[in-house]
Amino acid sequence: MTSLIYPTTNLARTEELNIVRGEGIYVFDAGGRRYLEGLAGLWCSALGYGNRELIEAIREQLETLSYSHMFGGRTHQVGMDLAERLSAMLPIPEAKIFLANSGSEANDSMMKMLRYWANVSGRPERKKIIAFERSYHGVTLASAALTGLPVMHEHFDIPARELGIIRAATPHYYHGHREGESEAEFVGRLIADVRGLIEREGPETIAAFIAEPIGGAAGVVVAPDGYFPALCRLLGEHGILFWADEVICGFGRTGNAFGSTTVGARPQLMSLAKQMSSAYVPISAAAIPGSMYEALVEPSRKAGIFGHGFTYSGHPVASAAALKAMEIYERDGLFAHAAAVGEHMQRRLREFRDHPLVGEVRGRGLIGAVELVAGKDGRKPFPDGRAGAIAVQCCREQGLLIRAVAGSSIAFCPPLIISEAQIDEMIECFDRALAEATDAIHREMSGLLQ
Repeated sequence: MTSLIYPTTNLARTEELNIVRGEGIYVFDAGGRRYLEGLAGLWCSALGYGNRELIEAIREQLETLSYSHMFGGRTHQVGMDLAERLSAMLPIPEAKIFLANSGSEANDSMMKMLRYWANVSGRPERKKIIAFERSYHGVTLASAALTGLPVMHEHFDIPARELGIIRAATPHYYHGHREGESEAEFVGRLIADVRGLIEREGPETIAAFIAEPIGGAAGVVVAPDGYFPALCRLLGEHGILFWADEVICGFGRTGNAFGSTTVGARPQLMSLAKQMSSAYVPISAAAIPGSMYEALVEPSRKAGIFGHGFTYSGHPVASAAALKAMEIYERDGLFAHAAAVGEHMQRRLREFRDHPLVGEVRGRGLIGAVELVAGKDGRKPFPDGRAGAIAVQCCREQGLLIRAVAGSSIAFCPPLIISEAQIDEMIECFDRALAEATDAIHREMSGLLQ
């Protein structure tokens, strides 16, 4: 064992797979074995591995300006160019862009900007944020408070209540609907619950509602059609901002530039990361409307600075990588490609619906999940993540790298460059793995199965 403390890992089980190189949608371990990257690394390697254009753009920027900060009036052209390109893309009026290094930092920064805005605009009470009960928004102290997954809170004393985080029901029809309740009725009930929550808390105390258009680590949760449009209308009635966490869904993952478009949401705030640079260099962004930014300018003049920022905010090499990635996405029509091959992936995933251990298959574009359940008829989940862990291990043995999320939902999120033939390869690997996993689950967990 090395001296590393590994992130989001069982610290009693480390260094089980050593990846040494990547090529296209594949990676190779230290023994030379090839694996198909079924989760694009961590939902992020949109252009796969070894893209020469992107590598060359990074090399050129390293040779030109390897680093410069953005504190105290300094800037650099590549960072400004990135902000302008993002502002032109986003569905936010006169969007202003704060650059950071990870999705967690982007969400943490947005929370701070919302609090700053509340204080300087004469509404110091308006700082609460609504987030789903099952949600993932990062792991810094503040972004972990937004996250609604208990394992991300356990032992850390995350100050969710102190930071004003309040919870709304996750719009997952499969697990959340009542007997005989249609999707439209389910949506109506959840929206009514949010309305009641707003009224109880006081709309004047709530700044924003944060949600991923499709929840990634929360289980690839796809809300029923109509949920997000209705939610945005409700929030608009009360002057509450809709904050789209596009860290996973942004830049083509759902077949549109942003997941908000796919689900019919109209955000006023957005967080971006991951596919922003195809993960070649860490970078993220928090985007706010121009009107909100203008409210911050005069207070910062009086204070002397806007007292938030990172050493690597707008790092020139990361900015160059993001600009080149976006150029490739647009030139090669990769968002439309993701929509087309995504339909094929969704069709192939639906082939597993009748499997005795599969409760639900869900997804949009090139993100999807197959949820394993202990009881198919009663929607009975496995009580822990063992079934998912077994399936993931079987997938690895078949040459497919994948993750189980929210217990035993097997997530699929391949690079945007994947072809239909490679999707078929991925599905065939999973088919073989699921057969092996089924036998193993029956041997190890037979007492839990209905």
